[in-house]
Amino acid sequence: MLDFKNEIAKKISVATNINVEEIKEYIEIPKDSRMGDYAFPCFKLAKTMKLAPQKIAEQIAEKIEKDENICNFEIVGGYLNFYISKVILIKEVLGEIDAKKEDYGKTNIGNGKNVIVEYSSPNIAKPFHIGHLRTTLIGNSLYKIYKFLGYNTIGINHLGDYGTQFGKMIEGYKRWGDEYNLEENPIEQLMKIYVRINDLCKEDENVLNICRENFKKLEQGDEYCTKLWEKFRQLSLEEFYRIYDLLNIKFDSLNGEAFYSDKTEEIVQILEKTGKLEESQGAKIIDLSDKNMPPCIIKKTDGSTIYATRDLAAILYRTRTYDFDKCLYIVAYEQNLHFKQVFEVAKLLGIDEKYTNNLIHVPYGMVHLKSGKMSTREGNVIKVEELLNEAIQRVKQILDEKNPDLEDKEDIAKKIGIGAVIFNDLASSIIKDEIFDWETALNFNGETGPYIQYTYVRTNSVLNKVGYIPKITDIDFKLLLQDSTVEVCKLIYSFTQTIEIAACKNEPSIISRYLIDLAHAYSSFYNENKIIVEDKKIADARIYLTYATNIVLKIGAQLLGMEMPDKM
Repeated sequence: MLDFKNEIAKKISVATNINVEEIKEYIEIPKDSRMGDYAFPCFKLAKTMKLAPQKIAEQIAEKIEKDENICNFEIVGGYLNFYISKVILIKEVLGEIDAKKEDYGKTNIGNGKNVIVEYSSPNIAKPFHIGHLRTTLIGNSLYKIYKFLGYNTIGINHLGDYGTQFGKMIEGYKRWGDEYNLEENPIEQLMKIYVRINDLCKEDENVLNICRENFKKLEQGDEYCTKLWEKFRQLSLEEFYRIYDLLNIKFDSLNGEAFYSDKTEEIVQILEKTGKLEESQGAKIIDLSDKNMPPCIIKKTDGSTIYATRDLAAILYRTRTYDFDKCLYIVAYEQNLHFKQVFEVAKLLGIDEKYTNNLIHVPYGMVHLKSGKMSTREGNVIKVEELLNEAIQRVKQILDEKNPDLEDKEDIAKKIGIGAVIFNDLASSIIKDEIFDWETALNFNGETGPYIQYTYVRTNSVLNKVGYIPKITDIDFKLLLQDSTVEVCKLIYSFTQTIEIAACKNEPSIISRYLIDLAHAYSSFYNENKIIVEDKKIADARIYLTYATNIVLKIGAQLLGMEMPDKM
């Protein structure tokens, strides 16, 4: 597809002798389309050319000419504004849709490159709550975005299946296991045991020490502790996969903390050889004071490892196994310090800089309840399975009222309900904290997932009614020059760039915002233009624009992890 920005950059480059790629970085898209389709801020060259921005704009304007792609340009203050040919824009967009169809927007920029996305990572023997939902949805979307751009993407669910918490679970089960029925609601029962033993640890430090000893035994392969750990893990995975199935999420690897437990000794040995591993109050640490950070603990005083050690083992394993270009960690911002420490210590492992420079923590905001912070230790959490099922039930009630004869109501309710939850989570910048509220999470009005799905269903309805997709060779592009149709085409044109920006910034909300804008633009077009009209030329042009919108809405929603219903 024709790159209009590149065409403009080439003209400016010839006029200024400045590199095309540098010029492209400066070119902007005005918020008000009356100010042009693209704008070049000449003040960016003021220092180099030693001239006022207005004068630079005048000099560039004297040296460039209009052509079939760029129909006009004008100087506005220190900006040089360009107007592109709307007919060529529409022809390029719809021609690309015709050529690529469901692959529209795909690129091969990631060809031959491996990207690891580590996400979800719930803790074994604890409920899968809404705090885990954020990492799961953000990670799943980034996984799909990178794959769509041609990367070989590896999705890793780094399960929280090791650590002192299992020493606590083992001790709690030893003491009170007979009082709890793990055949029914096993995670709920395990959580009750965990809360109970945690309370006892607060009261009695001797019990906490016994729990720590249990974990050390687990690391050493004690048969009783290992059998209990395996039981807790299996029960947890069964619950987790009910949720992953609802969300239609799959992983390429379930290697969690336990997988790296026998690989931590190599980390200790490598760090010892560097001379950087120090003993401090009985523990083994890496001093990071020169980096203005607290020390990174590698081994605790009792000789057991800590999750930082296992993260380092995971990094070493992944460099050897996946030869990654990027390794993304989708973890809440409260772990910022942890990842800074681990990434710094990873530089001591003798790993190539191409790996250590591309360890990327993608932080996201915390989820709080209206009553405050969630805590599995205190037992106040909202479970994801309950949220998803509640969303589905609420949609079913709405469908029963508004469209009682709708076929496949169960499947449609599932797609809309879960889509509402996904979009609500990915609608704004991931770094923002979120106060969880049932009404907000399940809101189906306004700028929501169901609104995008409704717009998609509307395009489907038009296409089903006419019963055909016109041939691209039959489209008269000059019949789509109204403001509302051009706006839809402009947005469809920018789809690939939108996906690339979302990947560059690791920010799915960029696609969420795009889908809302496209849905709004199509609704304006739909309201201002009757699509099925007697004049077949006009009808075919508008039907094809509807078809293009249908394709892009569906692809964009899939990149967020949403499914589109065919009817509502």
